[in-house]
Order: sequence, then structure tokens, then C-alpha cells
Amino acid sequence: MSEGLFDMIPVGYRETARSALSAAFGTTPMQLRSVGGGASGALTYRVEVSGRPYLLRIETRRDAFRNPHQYDCMRGAADAGIAPPLRHVDPQAGVVVMDLLPQYSLLEYPGGQTELVRDLGRLFARLQATPRFPLLAGGFLGILAHMVGVLHGSEVFAAGLLDPHLEGFVRIRETYRWDDPALVSSHNDPNPGNILFDGERLWLIDWETAYCNDPLTDIAIVADNFASLPEQVDVLLQAWLGHAPDRGVRGRLVLMRQLTRLYYGCLIFSVLMGRGPPETDLTALSRSEFRDAVVAGRLTIGAPETLRLLGKSYLAEFLAGLSAPGFSEAMASIRQG
Repeated sequence: MSEGLFDMIPVGYRETARSALSAAFGTTPMQLRSVGGGASGALTYRVEVSGRPYLLRIETRRDAFRNPHQYDCMRGAADAGIAPPLRHVDPQAGVVVMDLLPQYSLLEYPGGQTELVRDLGRLFARLQATPRFPLLAGGFLGILAHMVGVLHGSEVFAAGLLDPHLEGFVRIRETYRWDDPALVSSHNDPNPGNILFDGERLWLIDWETAYCNDPLTDIAIVADNFASLPEQVDVLLQAWLGHAPDRGVRGRLVLMRQLTRLYYGCLIFSVLMGRGPPETDLTALSRSEFRDAVVAGRLTIGAPETLRLLGKSYLAEFLAGLSAPGFSEAMASIRQG
């Protein structure tokens, strides 16, 4: 490896990169250039070796809130052909080298949105059939309860503003039966940025939040992001289950969509905690309006104000969902078993 190969990498991470690439490729000549990363803050680099592209990813945030199981989950998903193939993994150093796959817009997916939704349902059925990922301390409901409680008692929001959110969460938590033996391998953040289309098939990337979870968690997030029409939700559920969903599954999906909306809203405002005055109003853009504003360039991805508006959208959507026509029916269907 040439001496100047790692000059673009921050000094504190150069030896980590050197060791990982040596383990993956030995002394084979290679080229390295920086590429944009996601919201995690990880360092990401494109590595060219013998004409083939790979991705070098190095964690930079390794605090007490970090998911310790992410690399085990990534390995399990890669072994199942759901995550890109791995060339080197070092959980202790927080570094991975993997195949860098071509990426096409999901808008170009063959067959359009309905086929995309169908294939996402099948993809998550495959993920949930893999050997079960490790449990995360507290689990999804425990993590969400902690976030809601912290934000409710903080100065991020004006006093009383999150009262209906806390009350709604408690109602859902008391109704939604959590069956630990039925928990499955879950990605837990299948937003559009974490789903890759290589021109032929779909892959899941970014496994920082992966752990064992309720089967409907990933399905709820996929439905919120990709299935805007009732018939698309039907396609998603049919493809995931392999058969038509019953009333109980539909009711659980309604409630899980509520939980995941609250989760994203709280997660965003947890990141923004301490920045700016308390929120006094949760009037928000709809998420379709938010997406349109990002596409039009009126909002900058990653900017604090953009995150604040997105967090408000999730919290407003959760609140609206508590009084939506299908919510009471879903609660009743689950109570009745």
C-alpha cells in the first residue's frame, strides 16, 4: 500500500483502515476515495481493487447508546444474501469492508411501485426467516418508552405539548401484545436510504439499529415509506405472509405504524435535544409535503431545521393517527384476539 493512500482519512482512523484493507486484500494495489455517508456519521470510502469496487466503513460514534449487535446482524444478513457480501469485519474496531454494489433509483424499479412493494414484502420475509438476531437490552418498546419519557420531561417541548403522545403510547402499549418467542431478525430502519436496488434486485444496508424485534416493525416502516395506497398495503402483507392477512394482522399493523412514527419523531428530537428554544406548536408538514420540499431544494437534508420539521411531521402523524377511523377498530380487534 502506498504511503499516501490514507492521507484523506482522519489521523486517528488511519491504522484502522490500513489493518482492515490489509486483512481484506493483502498487498494488492488499490485506490481510495471518500464517498458520502449516512446519518450515522461513519467514515465511508470507495476502494478500487483489481478493477472492482468495495466500500470501507469506519464507525466514529462508539458511545454507550451504540448497538453492540450490529455486526453480528450484518453478518447474518450477508450470509443470507440480504446485505452486500462482506470481505472483512472487525466489531471491536468498528470497521467493515464490503462489496460496493451499483445503485439505481427505486423510481426505476421494474413494474413500478406495486412490484417494489411486493418484492420488499418478500425481502423481509427472507430476513425474518434467518437465524434470530440477538436481543437488544430494553427492546423496541423499552427504548421507545425511555425516549418518550425523557422528551416528555425535558425542555425540548413546552409543558403539556407531548401529553397526548404519552397517553397514546401508553394505550397502545397496554393493548399491543408483545410475544417474545415470536420476535424475529429485524433491520428496524428500512427507510428508502437503506434499501438498495442494484438494477436486478433489492438489498438492505446500514445495520446500526438491527436486533431481534416484533415481525411487524419492519413491515410498518416499509408500509409508511412505500405503500401509500390501501391496495399497496395489501400487496405488501400478502407478499410478506405468503397468504392473505387476517383482521388481527391488519389491526397490529395499524398500531405498529403508530409506534414506529412515534419512534422516529422521538429519535429525531433526541438528536436535537439542547438545540434551540422549546417547541410550542406541533403543526407540521405532511411527510409527502416534506419530501416534495426536499426534492425541490427548499429543505437541506441533514440540516437541523430539516430534521426538526421531519420530527414534527412524525409526531403530528402519530397524533392524527390516534383519532383516525381505523385506530379504534384496530384496538378493538387486538383486544378481542
